Amino acid sequence: MEVYNISTIKDVAKYTGLSIATISKYINGGNVLDENKKIIQEAIEVLDYKRNEMARGLKTNKTMTIGVLLPSLENIFFTSIVSIIEGILQEKGYGTIICDFKEDKELEHTKLEFLINKHVDGIIMVSYSGEKKHIQSLIDKKIPVILLDRMIKGLDCDIVIADNLNASYQAVEELIMRKHKRIGIICGPENTYTADERRKGYIRVHEDYNVDIDEELIKNADYTVVSGYTALIDLWNMDKRPSAVLVTNYEMTIGAIMAVNDLNITIPNQLSLIGFDNIQMARIVRPPLSIVEQPMKEIGETAANLMLKRLSDDYSDFPSTYRLKTKVHIKESVSTNI
Repeated sequence: MEVYNISTIKDVAKYTGLSIATISKYINGGNVLDENKKIIQEAIEVLDYKRNEMARGLKTNKTMTIGVLLPSLENIFFTSIVSIIEGILQEKGYGTIICDFKEDKELEHTKLEFLINKHVDGIIMVSYSGEKKHIQSLIDKKIPVILLDRMIKGLDCDIVIADNLNASYQAVEELIMRKHKRIGIICGPENTYTADERRKGYIRVHEDYNVDIDEELIKNADYTVVSGYTALIDLWNMDKRPSAVLVTNYEMTIGAIMAVNDLNITIPNQLSLIGFDNIQMARIVRPPLSIVEQPMKEIGETAANLMLKRLSDDYSDFPSTYRLKTKVHIKESVSTNI
């Protein structure tokens, strides 16, 4: 049988000749003399010392873990943000437990309870249910919660979101300025915050420019590839077709492009098209696809840094709402309507 020797903080103290208090102070990020830093780090490497986070958690009431709760790990928008969050938290010594509740409201509650039972120090989440009771109970216990992407009405909570209303407003405005009047939009599910905001932006820009709205041009899909495909076909099969279409998330954009290909629609001669979220995809498609770019990097950085601020017990600006600007990149998939 192979025996593994596990080094302890006492072994590090013995190696260095320093007190356990000094070693502990260094490990937990406190200030120690430079000469002591060097010898402690040397001892840690030589002895292959690993901090016992479970024991540390019992003493400090911290587990150095953050729960991340998402509706889908298949969604490139969410996974891109989580990758950024995880990197920043890791630099500060925090691990992450990532849970996917598969856009199931009951599973969302189950996974939230799972994270609570794991005694995570904070939770960064996208709520699909919009249920505020459980989240409020966490906030009341001073467990930091950062909401992403979707607000919950009546809940005082930190939130980091893209400016969804202006994202669609600006995209449709680009089309109206190019003389398009029949503009289709493929939205997400009704009563979903992001979809509702993007729909509002679509309606508001039509009102501001005195362009009539045909309700048949507003298609409510479900943020999946299949729903984007179906919605684009439905728009194209209308007696009075749109001259342009805005698709309001990445997966539905993929579906819409598949439909365009299957229907042999010529872009932009027969239809101008604006998609969402993926700049790399915009460069692959021919002609290059116009895209609404959400600030995924900035959302991830803001959420992670806000979580770290709350974990340091700084609630001076609570609750904070960060509504981050999007960008519209108009490429060859959009032309002037004649």
